[in-house]
Amino acid sequence: MIGEYNTQRPGIILKEYGRNVQKLVEYIRTISDKEKRTELSYTLIELIKQLTPSIKEQGDDPQRMWDDLYIIADFNLDVNNPFPVPEREILFKKPMKVEYPQSNIRFKHYGKNIEKLVKEALKKEDPQERQDAIIYLGKLMKTFYANWNKEPLDDSVILRDIQQMSGGALNMTIDRVREDNLFEKLYKERKKVRPQGNGGHQHQRQGGHRPFNKNKGGNQNFRRRRDQ
Repeated sequence: MIGEYNTQRPGIILKEYGRNVQKLVEYIRTISDKEKRTELSYTLIELIKQLTPSIKEQGDDPQRMWDDLYIIADFNLDVNNPFPVPEREILFKKPMKVEYPQSNIRFKHYGKNIEKLVKEALKKEDPQERQDAIIYLGKLMKTFYANWNKEPLDDSVILRDIQQMSGGALNMTIDRVREDNLFEKLYKERKKVRPQGNGGHQHQRQGGHRPFNKNKGGNQNFRRRRDQ
């Protein structure tokens, strides 16, 4: 007898349960007695718990297993279900599409939050607070740009970008920025400390005291005391 190829078989509805479970569901549907179908359905549920490792990992959820039973039966299964019969439209309802926020970012290398901080800085009426906000913005922008591009960014470019984002309301002289290095990055790169090799130990030996020679000093003192 020639074996049946998988390509000639109907597709498996729920692959995690396998083809044999699907065949048992089809067999239960052919039984005319409803009580007998219900009894066999309960038995099949218990069999699935023992044969399917994923059920044990996910925990015991009997309602989910009964819903899967109806899915395998193509929702054509008349039994005394201990749970409400699932509806096809609810189980296969597609989730609502979440719109991705679309916004034009003029300076992508700084990020969207920089523009928000500029708007917050414009709300400050105190001139000194505005100057402090410009300095903080410059530090942030220089740090963010360093993450985007390893090439250094001139402070005049940062100051120009702040003026453009603020519509010319946030101003500071470039001479003051450069003189006090106001736009220094917030996070400095850590320098790798090279471990000292033999050179460090040799330097200590040359500059330090000579080690006590037990063979010379010890033997001479012992001989002197013995001679005396």
